[in-house]
Amino acid sequence: MLLLGLMGMTVVDVIGRYVFNAPLVGATELTELLLAAVIFLGLPAVALAEEHVTVDLVTDRMPPRLQPWRLALAGLFSAVVLAVVTWRIWIYAGQIGSYGGATNSLRIPIAPLGYFCAVCTGLGAAITALVPLPRLFRALKD
Repeated sequence: MLLLGLMGMTVVDVIGRYVFNAPLVGATELTELLLAAVIFLGLPAVALAEEHVTVDLVTDRMPPRLQPWRLALAGLFSAVVLAVVTWRIWIYAGQIGSYGGATNSLRIPIAPLGYFCAVCTGLGAAITALVPLPRLFRALKD
């Protein structure tokens, strides 16, 4: 829905700009906010589907019995990194909220988007840590 809204707004802005010489007021700001929301909302979905970008130059040559361990450790490491990112985004959103940060023309508060991004990143961290565990537990049973 966010992407559909982003697309519709862009079409209206472009038509308004080039046909009527009247761009949509605040379209740039709304595009930035919607794009941030789409990216961070997608993070937990990517983590759940294990669709992160990976480079496996060495890891695909590892013995199959080590793969569940590698995936679990990589998930844990990634989750720690995402947890640090979550913490910093939350702090930054608090700073923005403390001085009333808002967009220039539409005066939309930015802090709620920051908190939203932090929550989505935190969910992504938790999912990234937990998704490889069932595979590791199955490997331990075998």
